[in-house]
Amino acid sequence: MKKVFLVLTLAAAVSFTSCKDNSAANKVKSENVAKAEQRDEAAKKLPVMTFEETEYDFGNIPQGQSVEKVFKFKNTGDAPLIVTSAKSSCGCTIPQKPEEPVAPGETGEILVKYNGSGRNQVTKTVTITANTEKGTEQLRIKAFVEPKEAAAGQPKA
Repeated sequence: MKKVFLVLTLAAAVSFTSCKDNSAANKVKSENVAKAEQRDEAAKKLPVMTFEETEYDFGNIPQGQSVEKVFKFKNTGDAPLIVTSAKSSCGCTIPQKPEEPVAPGETGEILVKYNGSGRNQVTKTVTITANTEKGTEQLRIKAFVEPKEAAAGQPKA
């Protein structure tokens, strides 16, 4: 019984595969292949976001004093750089991203404002989302926030 089933299966497989003509290969258009190759080559070109610095220390600042830092970068890649978002780790830090794409070889800036809230050593992170290979970049700001009493030279209560 197994032999009969095996013979019938082989016969069916041969009949299905032998009747196929090479119609799929005949339907491929060379112009579509060329377009696909161009698309694939263009997909390999990516922007690269190269920062002058990714971390900045404001040093000692009085509590409540606003400070800001401009992080400069260059697109060292092969395609226009599009920054889609810039988000901070808390509401006390506000980043401003470039609105226009940055062409290859051109520079851009991200402004980061910090309102001086908190006390003692603080570190805030800004996450940049862009069309780079990694997809995200991170910037950090640091400060030692002195309490208002210490900043004014008054003893603590």
